[in-house]
Amino acid sequence: MTVGFGILGAGMISGIHADALRNSRKAHLAAICDIQRERAEKLADEFAPDAKVYTVLDDLLADPRVGVVNVVTPNHLHTDAVLAAAAAGKHVLCEKPPAMSLAETDRMIEVCRRAGLKFGIFVQSRLREPIQRMKRAIDQGRFGRVLRADAVMKWYRSTEYYRTDAWRRERRSGAGVTIQHAFHYIDLLQYLVGPAATVQARMDNLAHQDVELEDTLDALIRFEGGAIGSVAASTALWPGTDVRIEVYGQTGAAVMQGAIFSLWQFQDQRPEDEVIRQVGNKDQATAGSSPTALESIEHRMIIDDCVDAIQEDREVVIPCTSVRPTLEMALAMYKSDRLGRPIDLPLVDESDVWE
Repeated sequence: MTVGFGILGAGMISGIHADALRNSRKAHLAAICDIQRERAEKLADEFAPDAKVYTVLDDLLADPRVGVVNVVTPNHLHTDAVLAAAAAGKHVLCEKPPAMSLAETDRMIEVCRRAGLKFGIFVQSRLREPIQRMKRAIDQGRFGRVLRADAVMKWYRSTEYYRTDAWRRERRSGAGVTIQHAFHYIDLLQYLVGPAATVQARMDNLAHQDVELEDTLDALIRFEGGAIGSVAASTALWPGTDVRIEVYGQTGAAVMQGAIFSLWQFQDQRPEDEVIRQVGNKDQATAGSSPTALESIEHRMIIDDCVDAIQEDREVVIPCTSVRPTLEMALAMYKSDRLGRPIDLPLVDESDVWE
């Protein structure tokens, strides 16, 4: 028996979730809900003809076949959906970011905890094999003291992309490059090197002047452990290239480009290093030039892990609690850009982030 999942939101990214469920041996797509019925029906026709289609969230949550809800709504609608799912006793996997504020995120975490429900976030790039190799090597001390960690995301999104849905043109809905796209790679730096102590950011709109949000982010980070880092992210740069994650330490260096290593070198070279240099998939699509140019394998890994976590009564592989520091970094970047100065963490006052 596989666990039934419901997808809430049949927008652009929903096909990746549906494909992941179609290819899972532990889960299946039982239901889809979207306020536009035709979008939900189209998703069902392509990926799961037997899935029930709903236009009201309460109806999806009342479906006994649904044990887990994938929240794939616009970013600013995540909180209400997660809380409703938890109230109905459903486990939740939510697209990033968890919410538009730390207060909302903390509330969701606490409600799910009290209800004994799993609550995971899709920052699936953490599970990419080169990232896992980097993480393991950092934990083993192979880098020595980590000195620097950088994320470079030079993507392209057309103006038509921002016109597909109204929320994609609204900063307060979470459509800017920082929280919508670069969030994944801010998260990788946080995951690999640890939480930030200070961030300073500048945001610009270089190529999408008819939308009121940033399409370009440049941020400097000082991590709690003493390392420095940066994020250079944009959706303005045609034709779009693969993301690059770089980590440099006293005794080692590693660079992931796309889904493979372009550098893996340590002062204490080991026999397994040559094998590690070959890990990853050079042909894996990573959304540099199109939001749908993305493979579902890492989403499926999160879904399958959630099923295992339910059955084994353990935490999911990427719990929301582990993503909260990433959201804090992103919110601090918005505040830094607005105020024109560095922001120290923890973020004491987030009330003016979206002003």
